[in-house]
Amino acid sequence: METRRNGSGRRTGAGASARWDTESSLEELAQLVRTAGGVVVGQAVQKLRSPNPAHYVGPGKLGEIVAQRDATGYTMVVFDDELSPSQQRNLEQALKVKVLDRAALILDIFAMRAHTREGRLQVELAQSEYLLPRLAGQWSHLERLGSSGAQGAIGVRGPGETQLETDRRLARNKIGRLKREIEDVRRRRSLYRRRRARSGVSVVALVGYTNAGKSTLMRTLTHADVLVEDQLFATLDPVTRRLRLPRGRTTLLTDTVGFIQKLPTQLVAAFRATLEELAEADLLLHVVDITHPDAAQQSQTVDDTLADLGLTEQPRITALNKVDLFVGRDGGALTRIEELADYDLSLAQHRPDAVLISAERGWGLDELLARIEQALARAAEKNTPGTSRRDGWPSPTTAR
Repeated sequence: METRRNGSGRRTGAGASARWDTESSLEELAQLVRTAGGVVVGQAVQKLRSPNPAHYVGPGKLGEIVAQRDATGYTMVVFDDELSPSQQRNLEQALKVKVLDRAALILDIFAMRAHTREGRLQVELAQSEYLLPRLAGQWSHLERLGSSGAQGAIGVRGPGETQLETDRRLARNKIGRLKREIEDVRRRRSLYRRRRARSGVSVVALVGYTNAGKSTLMRTLTHADVLVEDQLFATLDPVTRRLRLPRGRTTLLTDTVGFIQKLPTQLVAAFRATLEELAEADLLLHVVDITHPDAAQQSQTVDDTLADLGLTEQPRITALNKVDLFVGRDGGALTRIEELADYDLSLAQHRPDAVLISAERGWGLDELLARIEQALARAAEKNTPGTSRRDGWPSPTTAR
């Protein structure tokens, strides 16, 4: 069954992003809708100083959205910012269709993409914490929260509890169980990282905006069979492969979940076990889709997210990807980063040491690998006092 969805955005004063314009943000929201299997049939934008406390948008704009339902037949409305529980309920009553916000949509996509037990646990925790304050009037929520089949059945309700109180208690119990299971995952990952550190093998972690080409780069560099799709959040579960560097050393290359603007806080918290892989990496390789019209904003979003995770001091290399899609001044392929000034001056100026690459065609990868090797050597020299090797690498007997 095809779901037809209508997108809605709002421009605000102090609450609006200084980097993302409304048109770009709504286009990304449309991509998210398509990734979730929906079809966008219209959109609505309103400029307000602050959201309407009852319906997020004003009465006039709400009437326009209602009118679009008759014209387009949409079955769902997706808002580009997070709605309060009361706003969501009021909107559904007024529009007579399902209403989601960007956070819920991203959570649904993550649920579609989670294939490992760890990934499913983390997504389920994020969904449960998102839904907990929204339980009022949603007694069927347990079908989404899990498969226990309780759904407020006889024998579940405590003495004197209302249905809503029962629902909340069951949801909190589920959240507690999920957190305990994820904590077990964190402990196992931490143990694995300690063993890996003792082996002397370095780790490079790929980071970047969703659909920047991280998985394509991993496939090209490691010749590994990894999932590559032209979709948002195609990669959710971490993937690690061995990578041989120019001087013969072997390092581990890890592909992690892509970032996006307005990433739900529930996801960041729930995916702590996965994101800790970034903190333990010796080097972060930031992949940027230089052909995207919002490349500078996407790159800054990744920087901001890494800063929120406390990773500003982590050694980092930036790879400006997909340069094969550009045409240089002489009509041929780009060869120097300075030429990017014709396309995105701000990004070229702020990342003067970035490496131009095409992960799809393999362009610039020799230079990228050389940069990776140099950065790892510096990191090893800094983190391994007294090493016998001038370049700072661990001795061959400890890096097999």
